[in-house]
Amino acid sequence: MERNHLILAVVAVVALLIAPHLLYSVFLMKVLCFALFACAFNLLLGYGGLLSFGHAAYFGSASYVTAHTMKVWGFTPELGIIAGMLAAALLGLVFGWLAIRRAGIYFAMVTLAFAQMVYFYALQAPFTGGEDGIQAVPRGELFGFIDLRDDISLYYFVLALFLIGFFVLYRTVYSPFGQVLKAIRENEPRAISLGYRTNHFKLATFVLSATFSGMAGAATVLVFQLASLTYVEWQMSGEVVLMTLLGGMGTVLGPVVGAALVVTLQTYLAPFGAWVTIILGVIFVICVLLFRRGIVGEALARFAFLKNDKAQLQRSDVAEATVTKEAAHDPVKPL
Repeated sequence: MERNHLILAVVAVVALLIAPHLLYSVFLMKVLCFALFACAFNLLLGYGGLLSFGHAAYFGSASYVTAHTMKVWGFTPELGIIAGMLAAALLGLVFGWLAIRRAGIYFAMVTLAFAQMVYFYALQAPFTGGEDGIQAVPRGELFGFIDLRDDISLYYFVLALFLIGFFVLYRTVYSPFGQVLKAIRENEPRAISLGYRTNHFKLATFVLSATFSGMAGAATVLVFQLASLTYVEWQMSGEVVLMTLLGGMGTVLGPVVGAALVVTLQTYLAPFGAWVTIILGVIFVICVLLFRRGIVGEALARFAFLKNDKAQLQRSDVAEATVTKEAAHDPVKPL
């Protein structure tokens, strides 16, 4: 299985490396940014069992901090992204410490309330530009010599950010920490009885998810050279939930597939205007009815089912051959 994962990873990386020479690079960068955002959200929802309706707060706050530090303070791209991630992590630490004291729908409503606080602050704060946002953010030069004004150079930088974030989240899920997190999701009282401080694990997961959501928001600023209220609206929180559920909650590749699908539909259905939201809603309902585990989750379930059937058939063939062989060596004695 590890070998199969390695082969799949190599093929995916090679495809991503040649993709900007075949497709529009800005579109690909948008897909990568939202794929990272969905992966970060999936860590909290899919593996932690915590549904947040306010993840736009971390995505948007990081985008504002990155845009302000790069345009006003003259930060380089790498420093601007780090500043955005630190802001998202700090916000996640404060909000998470308060939110994890509740569970279920109460947790979701608390996170939504905090996100709305961030939205109204971004609307009224002097440095955010209000409804205009922060525009014309300079892309600058990475490490002082890589010009990010070139779309291809920027694409590979965004790809590197995505791969780093994806790898960290992947290793987190398959680490001992991730196994404890799954145990808390399945049966928190039992995890507590085993001596685990579940609130500490949930808070760490919340902060980690917020941090990489911030990385996605900071990268989006470099792509579009803009930080606006769109990034902190509740609709953004809804979109990342949609991406995760469409692709497959609790799967590694599900959020990536879901993000690619939603961004593609938004891009190519843009001429329909406001109907895009209705079309996405219809697609979401159809996917929920046909793919209850999400696209990737349903595919993995079908593959596992076929694999188990094949293994069971092989065991039946072996058992039948063994019985036939024993019967041939031990004929029935005459009376």
